[in-house]
Amino acid sequence: MGKIEGVQIKNFGPLKDVVMGKTLNNQKGEALGNITAVIGPSGNGKSTLADAFGFLADCLEIGVEAACDAKNRGGFQQIRSQGIDEPVKFELYYREKNTIRPITYELEIDEDAMGRPYVKEERLRQRVTKRGRPLSFLLLQNGRGYAYEGKEGGADDDGRSVQGEKVDVELADIRKLGIVTLGAMKQYERIEKFLNFLKSWYLCYFSPDAARTLQTAAPQPYLNRTGSNINNVAQYMYRENKRDFTKVLKEIQTKLPNIEKIEPVKFDNGQMMLKFWEKGFKNAFYSPKMSDGTLKLFAYYLLLHESNPRQLVFIEEPENGLYHQYLKLLADEMVRSVGTGYSKQLFVTTHSPFFVNALSPNSVWVLEKGKDGFSNIKRASEYDFVKELSGEGVPLGDMWYSRYFG
Repeated sequence: MGKIEGVQIKNFGPLKDVVMGKTLNNQKGEALGNITAVIGPSGNGKSTLADAFGFLADCLEIGVEAACDAKNRGGFQQIRSQGIDEPVKFELYYREKNTIRPITYELEIDEDAMGRPYVKEERLRQRVTKRGRPLSFLLLQNGRGYAYEGKEGGADDDGRSVQGEKVDVELADIRKLGIVTLGAMKQYERIEKFLNFLKSWYLCYFSPDAARTLQTAAPQPYLNRTGSNINNVAQYMYRENKRDFTKVLKEIQTKLPNIEKIEPVKFDNGQMMLKFWEKGFKNAFYSPKMSDGTLKLFAYYLLLHESNPRQLVFIEEPENGLYHQYLKLLADEMVRSVGTGYSKQLFVTTHSPFFVNALSPNSVWVLEKGKDGFSNIKRASEYDFVKELSGEGVPLGDMWYSRYFG
């Protein structure tokens, strides 16, 4: 369990310095909710914001150097903001639940004398009391530093140990994140929990063409990033929890009234595929013959009804390929799905006012380009009259479309 209450990104492409929600150095900010939508014109940084989350996930999985080159990023120099010589920096302000003090994760990535990216600094902090500065329970600079075992303890800003068991640490590879190495060890309990939170992220790069590929009959609990295993996830849900699977189908059928039934089918050669029955047709259609929109909507509903959900999900432009009247219904379902607790958090980028109509001003952030070419971000509720008009029943997406803000 857990969610991000705030994030700061510095020197990452057009995101020279953007802050969303509450962070260590922005304690007056209002914490991010369980659903956050980012809007704005094309070219203002929405895809870069999504890629910042993807970049962190890739750093976790394959290391910072490989992450800089992955997904056509073009290397560290192409990632770092133009004209900037400082490191790329990230801060995540994370809370496991409301009874546990928040944790701040800070990461700095720079290049060495050979032009290779490396982890310059990595830090985890948490207060041990209700007041006062948080104590560092992990601090690595150029791969060297310390970590604290157990649930409590840390060092102040001068490195003096306040309580807990301090262990000196030196990493063998400064291009790998320290939390990956130390989080694999049980004695570093807080690092392990934070690492598991990051590992649970799901960055959606759903591709209808990938979803049409044939897969072996291997039930899988989670969609992969492209959705190529959508048949396997449906098979898993059908096998493990038919009631939830039936619920998903009923939800989809209310949005796509021409679909009467969907079920996974296993073939003799071990492959499996989804079978769709449409009204007016005697024979079913297999998933490769279904429209992009039908497959996408089906994938989103599978994602929203996971029995053990990923803690953070990021979806770019869910409106692509979907009929506009479905978008508010999908947004409503997303809001219901994330609820108010700490089990699931959803980030979305969108161009659709129909989708935004289902959201509150506090849940929507607007990216705009400044005169210097870098992006600025602002909550919709901070614009003049938006909160008041929303309180009077004016839909937020309609206000955005009519240029009341953004």
